[in-house]
Amino acid sequence: MNRLQGFTVASLVLAGAIFFFKAEQCRGETKLPELPNFVVIFVDDMGYNDIGPFGAEGIETPHLDQMAANGMKFTDFQVSSAVCSASRAALLTGCYHTRVSVHGAYMPARKAGLHPDEMTLAELCKQKNYATACFGKWHLGHHPPLMPNAQGFDEYFGLPYSNDMWPYQPKSADPKSKIHSFDFPSLPLYENNTVVNADVKAEDQARLTTQYTERAVDFIERNSDKPFLLYIPHSMVHVPLYVSDKFKGKSERGLYGDVVMEIDWSVGQITEALKKNGVADNTLVVFTSDNGPWLNYGDHAGLAHPLREGKGTMFEGGCRVPTIMQWPGVIPPGSTCDQLVSSIDIFPTIANRIGATLPDHPIDGVDILSVLKDPKAKIDRKYFFHYYGGGQLHAVRDQRWKLHFAHQYRTLGGRKGGENGLPVNYDYIKCEPALYDLDNDIGETVNLIEAHPDIVARLKKAADVCRAELGDKHLGLKGEGVRPAGKVE
Repeated sequence: MNRLQGFTVASLVLAGAIFFFKAEQCRGETKLPELPNFVVIFVDDMGYNDIGPFGAEGIETPHLDQMAANGMKFTDFQVSSAVCSASRAALLTGCYHTRVSVHGAYMPARKAGLHPDEMTLAELCKQKNYATACFGKWHLGHHPPLMPNAQGFDEYFGLPYSNDMWPYQPKSADPKSKIHSFDFPSLPLYENNTVVNADVKAEDQARLTTQYTERAVDFIERNSDKPFLLYIPHSMVHVPLYVSDKFKGKSERGLYGDVVMEIDWSVGQITEALKKNGVADNTLVVFTSDNGPWLNYGDHAGLAHPLREGKGTMFEGGCRVPTIMQWPGVIPPGSTCDQLVSSIDIFPTIANRIGATLPDHPIDGVDILSVLKDPKAKIDRKYFFHYYGGGQLHAVRDQRWKLHFAHQYRTLGGRKGGENGLPVNYDYIKCEPALYDLDNDIGETVNLIEAHPDIVARLKKAADVCRAELGDKHLGLKGEGVRPAGKVE
């Protein structure tokens, strides 16, 4: 049993079987509910304040606005870690990234990725003969044994890692800058395991959002007669920013806003394809981000208002992301969920709904289907743990309180970010132990650690249990529940 969840795998499966698959008798035959489709749209580096439903200014997002009107907005949706590869591993496995030993963002020279023994969301759905596809940025290992086709996806088209890992990234004029100090090889574009463009250039990047969208629409059209899982991890709005001509200059927020508007257009194309093919009413659509904005890029980065910091930190601006879900007949239209929900919850929720068998090894997400039906329904989660920096526990929280442990983090310290695609350097400072009341201080500004010793003691106790399971690099602790990453020779 995974002590972090507070329930057993067996109880999850049993509860799902009783609730969702109670047989109906029809003309003497047993019939099960129709298997739903799943579309997961995973944007890169989008800030909490970057789309209309979350208060964006200067950026029009009519399709996401409509999606929120049709479905549910999540105001406290957490990712496992505020960085690319780690966040993706968590989404696809239902585990804290630390449990599966995927940390940071894999560089092109790395020979590591998500271990093939981990069950991905695609492999979970394959148990029920789902068609599966991934169109976009993978970033969980770019060698064939670690690529999407080896991890349960029938189809793949996209970049193997971040779009700035290429030789054309502009160099900073600041000799102390570390952002663009890498000498990257050419950036490849893949169709399944075949490189279809060995040297992606600027004009190719400008087509990516459109290409991913066209692939998604085509996949829906070809698979509307069977259940499917469609995963769209967009390369944007990660820098360098590129947009097609149809959205260039459309936003009041400059190029960044243009790119967000094209992402919104993509959402509209996908939801319209679901309608045209008669499957919209039986499809859960999830829109979220891998982490918050890369703030030192300034006008080429998003905003996380009113949250503190952004990508690369486990303050709320880094790990709380804008999220909307739509599922006609299940999710009440125009609803809002203020409970602590996470990307790691999507895996067990889908498993429960389709009657798939969870992996033998522990996972960390919890089933949230009851919350999708009623945003005030009880979630079986007491605590959530924030790891960063190769396995250091930065913070632990419950629904209301968040306790930060001492750690180093990066910040602009109130300084302005860069301009025109060139970043400024971060300052690296120490976060002292701090307790924040997120119900009344979402910006993590007032340290209440001295005022609430009982709450601090309770959260510390939960952290100690977590460290026994998942370790803590800062304290030299190896967790007994940590599994290895995948490696190639």
